Amino acid sequence: MQEQREESNHMDTTTLVMLAAAIILLIVAFFRGRTLPVDGLQVAGRTLWRNLPLLLLGFVIAGLVQVLVPREVISRWLGSQAGVKGILIASVAGGLMPGAPYAVFPMAGTMYASGAGLGAVVGFVSAWSLWSVSRLPVEIALIDPKVALVRYGITFIVPPLAGLLANLVAGIV
Repeated sequence: MQEQREESNHMDTTTLVMLAAAIILLIVAFFRGRTLPVDGLQVAGRTLWRNLPLLLLGFVIAGLVQVLVPREVISRWLGSQAGVKGILIASVAGGLMPGAPYAVFPMAGTMYASGAGLGAVVGFVSAWSLWSVSRLPVEIALIDPKVALVRYGITFIVPPLAGLLANLVAGIV
């Protein structure tokens, strides 16, 4: 039986670290120039406004997947007991997953919260980063087909290997 993941402690710690970093940076900005904190907050607001639709849609998709796909299905196909098969399935899904981090990371978090194993989630995120099929045409067009295909070939083993290593480390820690 897979243990229930505790998100609240992780989220509380992450929030506190981010809050501390923001306060420290605001103080440093204030001492460097009285208007710098306001300028930084304005840039942050523009960035948030520009990315808010993607962020909201990523959370909507992640939430819908969590309620539409039964936890047992995710656990069976991507859980720790699925082993290498689960890591390979998650890696392929990650490579096929289009989108920005705002869509992908909520999906990975939902997978993990719904019973996917650590190795599967690491494989998913690694494959999205390295194999993203939606970026391949752009990479071929802007760099060179040979470079893009060699890079894909070299990185082909990395996401499954990262997933296997994540499972190994999780078993040790």
